Amino acid sequence: METVPLTSLARAGGCAAKYAAGRLETVLAGLLPAEAEDLLVGLDPADDAAVYRLDADRAIVFTVDFFPPLVDDPRTFGAIAATNALNDVFAMGGTPLLALSIAAFPEELPTEMLGEILAGADERVRAAGAILVGGHTIRDDEPKYGLAVVGTVHPDAVWPKAGAKPGDVLFLTKPLGTGIVLQAVRDGVAPSGSLDAAVASMVELNKAAADTLRPFAPNAVTDVTGFGLLGHTHELASRSCVRAVLDAAALPPLPGALELAQNGVRTGGDRRNREYAGPHVESSADAALEALAYDPQTAGGLLVSIPAERAAVLEATLSAEGVPIRRIGQVETGAGIVLAG
Repeated sequence: METVPLTSLARAGGCAAKYAAGRLETVLAGLLPAEAEDLLVGLDPADDAAVYRLDADRAIVFTVDFFPPLVDDPRTFGAIAATNALNDVFAMGGTPLLALSIAAFPEELPTEMLGEILAGADERVRAAGAILVGGHTIRDDEPKYGLAVVGTVHPDAVWPKAGAKPGDVLFLTKPLGTGIVLQAVRDGVAPSGSLDAAVASMVELNKAAADTLRPFAPNAVTDVTGFGLLGHTHELASRSCVRAVLDAAALPPLPGALELAQNGVRTGGDRRNREYAGPHVESSADAALEALAYDPQTAGGLLVSIPAERAAVLEATLSAEGVPIRRIGQVETGAGIVLAG
């Protein structure tokens, strides 16, 4: 099979290719759906996925996510893209059932490369307990891949972004810095092993974290992706009408990410995330930790807001199961975000 560096065909890769959050909010403001009694989560406010109640015990979770390649290996690209889409269902407290591929691919490239992308995705879909059942593919000069995913959740057990309460503790279940590391790879300055660590994080489903979290009934959950930790924290805090206080020193970096940030490595997504969340952030953190907090993530971890009395047990339980959970802050009365240095 002819080898073609997939990233050479992409203008931006992974969740760093997301449309700017501020512009997206403006567009969606005029697209609110008609009121429906059984639409539990839609665009008012928007969340990680839509949720529609079928009956007293069942609701469906529906999401879609796709992006251009962020690594050159096709199978790895498919696995990362699938993980990123599946994680939206886990972020709502749901369990994935079915997935459909959404693919754009140049006809000039070997079909075996597209087959490898699909194989990588299929492996992650199976690991999530779901089935990849088909999809849709179009011709495009820039490759893109992702999934539309359907899952289920109990109507009374949906995890919204809008439920955080003063007194809650904030946890994060994956390290930060995928955007910085991938940019460093493109710039040829990534330290040895940093890409492997970033890939290992990006193909790790949030299934184990979500399964363990369910009995603890968190108040709010979201997954941290293209808008960065501060962008997604802003969504959680603003929709919950609370103030989020984050400890910059507690933010967990991927290997090499903090050093790269100290050396000035940034992505285009960093700038867009600062434009979106920056007006709501009071920061006393140093520049590198601040960059880590704004960095666009691909297939990032869960940001969890949970009552303080359950926090220690949750932390111990997830740690015992090998989920790299980190306590990163707390929720207070007020508005905005504090990134304390």
